[in-house]
Amino acid sequence: MAAAHEELQKDLEEVKELLTKTTRKRLRDVLMTEKHKLEIELKNQPPPKLKADAGEEEKSSLGGYTVKINNYGWDQSDKFIKIYISLSGVQKLPAENVQVNFTERSFDLLVKNLNGKNYTMTFNNLLKPISVEGSSRKIKTDTVLVMCRKKREEKWDCLTQVEKESKEKEKAAYDTSDPSEGLMNLLKKMYAEGDDEMKRTINKAWVESREKQSKGDIPMDI
Repeated sequence: MAAAHEELQKDLEEVKELLTKTTRKRLRDVLMTEKHKLEIELKNQPPPKLKADAGEEEKSSLGGYTVKINNYGWDQSDKFIKIYISLSGVQKLPAENVQVNFTERSFDLLVKNLNGKNYTMTFNNLLKPISVEGSSRKIKTDTVLVMCRKKREEKWDCLTQVEKESKEKEKAAYDTSDPSEGLMNLLKKMYAEGDDEMKRTINKAWVESREKQSKGDIPMDI
């Protein structure tokens, strides 16, 4: 459910960006229609269900349940990537119950026997290498802070290689040397995924644009 909400939010941001680029009234009308639909869908999306700031529970050989942590925050300094995990009461545990194992491109967090449950989080394929020796974890009030020491003091745009590749694919779909090409790509997507009303709206805008543009400077092959 959280993934669907995120996808809708991304679609809405792209439509808003394209609205700032086009001056053609018909195309703006199409984009405004899609923007309105997305805003309604987002409003009607149920909030993601959170369970102790964590995800799916499953039986574990550790005893009790193991909860996979899905919710976190992160930021960075010149030297560290910092991942913040909220876990109520974690500061009351013995230090040995909060374990983090680092490799050059990953880390695993295990919190044992917190309110009768175990909590895990795994990050694989980190965007850049980290120093295993220089990385550590800190326990704060209701929070575990995982500190990954950067091998090189440079800015990270995201946490993992998968996130980077996903962003690059999305950008490639709409960022072209021709701004109108990105707009056409979005309109094609809207047409393919839209309902009958959306398709009629796009077709009408396209036909009327063709009638007005004798040179056909708004190419779109739907």
